[in-house]
Parts: sequence; structure tokens; C-alpha cells
Amino acid sequence: MKTNKLTRSALLASLMLALGYVESLLPAFSAIPGIKLGLANTVLLYAVYICGVKSAVALAVIKVLLSGFLFGSPAAMLYSASGAALSLCAMLLLKRTGKFSPVGVSVAGAIAHNLGQCMAAACVIGISPVLAYFPMLLLSGAVTGLVTGTAAALVIKHMRPPKNKTEV
Repeated sequence: MKTNKLTRSALLASLMLALGYVESLLPAFSAIPGIKLGLANTVLLYAVYICGVKSAVALAVIKVLLSGFLFGSPAAMLYSASGAALSLCAMLLLKRTGKFSPVGVSVAGAIAHNLGQCMAAACVIGISPVLAYFPMLLLSGAVTGLVTGTAAALVIKHMRPPKNKTEV
């Protein structure tokens, strides 16, 4: 059982990194600083719903560290870690209530991610520039969270692991 869990986590982490890299190649999203589609969050949302809290936290940490070392910088890692921490907390809390769909959880997670990044940026560059930029990030978080949440909801619906060994 541990081997299956480790293998699944490694595959999900690899998928998150690959999607993050693909996303960095999309010109529409790389032109505006801080705005990303969040394709890797589809995988993280799957982990929140299917794999559990420990696996989701581990995947978020792995994604921040590896993508930071491979594609980013220390500053990017700071912003990513701040956003990921707040986003994951929001998603886990909302999922736990049972009152939100994966799409709603995703939208909240995307907005929380942007809020976490803005809080980190406010500490680094000051609050005034961040406040001016935050409304655009809020709107983009809602839109991208809707898109990635819809994708994650479909994946969750169609790729649930079997509940017992007799299922295929």
C-alpha cells in the first residue's frame, strides 16, 4: 500500500511540475506578472479530494521547491510558497465543510493564492503598489480558479481510485 501511495504522489508531483512548465510557455499568461492559469492546481485539488491532507501538503511543498529551483528564483519561491500555503489552507478548510463543490474550493484557493502572494509582495516592495495591483489579481484568481476547478471536478469525478480491490 505504501508503494502505491508513494508512486501516486511521485506521478502527481511530476504532473504538477510538467503543467507548471507548460503554463510558463503560454505567452498570454507570462505577459502579466503574477497572473497564471494555475494548471498545477488542478492536480493539487485532485490530491485534496482524493489523496488526503498529508499528501496534498507534501505535493504543495514539493511543487514550490522543485519549480522554484528548476524554473524560478528565491523571490519566486517566496511568492509561490506564500500563495501556496494560504491557498491550500483555504481549500482544505472549505472542502472540510462539505458545503462547496471542487469548483468553489478552487476559486477560493486561487483567490487565496493571490492574496498570499500579495501579502509577501507587500512585505518586500511595500503595500501601495500591491494594493493597486490586487483587484486585477482578485479577478484573475476568480476566473482561473473557475477554469481549473471545472477541470479538476471532471478529473475527480472520472478518476476516483477503486474503493476496494474487487473494483477495476
